[in-house]
Amino acid sequence: MTGLNGVKRTRQRAIRELVAREPVTSQQELAERLVERGYQVTQATVSRDIAELGLVKIARGDRHVYVAPEDFAAPPSAGGDERLRRILADIPVSVGRSGLILVLTGSPGTASVIAQAIDESDLTEQEGTLAGDNTLLVLFAHEARLERWLGRFRAIQALPVPAAGPAAEPLPTPSRG
Repeated sequence: MTGLNGVKRTRQRAIRELVAREPVTSQQELAERLVERGYQVTQATVSRDIAELGLVKIARGDRHVYVAPEDFAAPPSAGGDERLRRILADIPVSVGRSGLILVLTGSPGTASVIAQAIDESDLTEQEGTLAGDNTLLVLFAHEARLERWLGRFRAIQALPVPAAGPAAEPLPTPSRG
C-alpha cells in the first residue's frame, strides 16, 4: 500500500488490533502505543481515527477502555433481541420521556450502536430512532405503542445475557389493553 490512504488504513488496522488485544484507556495512551509501533501520529490524528473507526469507551472493571463496536456486541447477524441484550449488558442505559419520545442515554459514543441494535431487534412499535453521541431518541406515533415498547425494552434490559449455546427463546410480548 502506498500513499496517505494506505498509511491511514494500516494505522487504523493497528489501532483495531491494539484495542482488541489490550485495554487502552486514553487517546494519549493509544498515540504512545502507535509511536512504539513506528507510526508518526498526533493526538488529533488519533482522535479522527477513533471517530472513523467508531470506537467507543465502555466500563471494564474499574476503568473505561476503547473497544470497537464489533468487539463488545454480537455481529448484526445475531437474531432477534440477542444483540440488543448483549449491548445493554455492556452499556448502562437510562430512559427518560418527553411526550411520545423516549430519550435513551448511554456512555459517550454509544448511541448509534444502541440505535442500530434497536432497529435490528424484534422491537417494532417505534417509528424510528435518531442517535447522537450518547443520547438517542426513540419516536412513537401512539401512547399505547410507546408503553408496549418500553415494557419490552425494560424486559430485555433486565435479562441476563445467556451463555453461548442454543438460542434463547424470544421474549413474550407483554399484553396491554
